[in-house]
Amino acid sequence: MNTPHHLLSRIPLPARQALVTLLLLLLFLLPALLQAAPAVHDDYRLGPGDLVRVQVFQNPDLTVEARVSEAGSIGYPLVGEVRVGGLGLVEAQQRIADALRQGQFLRSPQVTVQLMQARGHQVAVLGQVARPGRFALETTRMRASELLAAAGGITPQGEEVVIISGQREGQPVRRLIDVPALFTGGAADQDLVLMGGDTLFVPRAPVFYIYGEAQRPGPYRIERGMTLMQALAAGGGPTPRGSATRLRLHRKGADGQVVQSAPALTEAVHPDDVIYVRESLF
Repeated sequence: MNTPHHLLSRIPLPARQALVTLLLLLLFLLPALLQAAPAVHDDYRLGPGDLVRVQVFQNPDLTVEARVSEAGSIGYPLVGEVRVGGLGLVEAQQRIADALRQGQFLRSPQVTVQLMQARGHQVAVLGQVARPGRFALETTRMRASELLAAAGGITPQGEEVVIISGQREGQPVRRLIDVPALFTGGAADQDLVLMGGDTLFVPRAPVFYIYGEAQRPGPYRIERGMTLMQALAAGGGPTPRGSATRLRLHRKGADGQVVQSAPALTEAVHPDDVIYVRESLF
């Protein structure tokens, strides 16, 4: 029985060296080849700004790279402008092939269209996310939660409500999405399907401030339904000299004026509240 090692030993040494060199070269180039073009789902639709490479089998002179114009077309040899905006890659291939065939340039053209750079359907992700920037919509059904995941998710400083703005049917839209409710509150229908040009913004979470006789004074994020007792616990509780029952709350009123009060520990915390932990009387 011929083992792979036995068969390899029968190959002349120069050929073996050439084979090893070729394999090493392929291993070295493979990552670059895999990253050369973005992964594209079957339902991706070409749009303005997308960079495509068009090739025709056995016609290397017809290989071109072109960027889709704002009008949704590309310039192609022999046939001129070809409208590909809104088409999938297979549909774009067929349209270019039809143009070559109808112009009687080629009888049976075998056209391949490859997306090199996706810019036509992008969404800007801003604010408190791990990787803010512009992201291409890989499908026509990509939802807000999926793009949020692509941006690395919300940072610890981010709010749990995401603001999405854009246009639908020529009209401006603005939508607030409660992210935890998508998964825990049965509000999956609020997970908006995104469109090119949308902006997804994650604002900074509201905070409160605690100082005085607190173990860890400073600013803290307000959690949902947070009470003053929980806020005091977030600051490590009172020091041995402080008292949990002698709090002084500074809160801005509707008129913008700061109002001081002696609150109950069960009272809800508001954004920008300032909690002062006073010394114990005894």
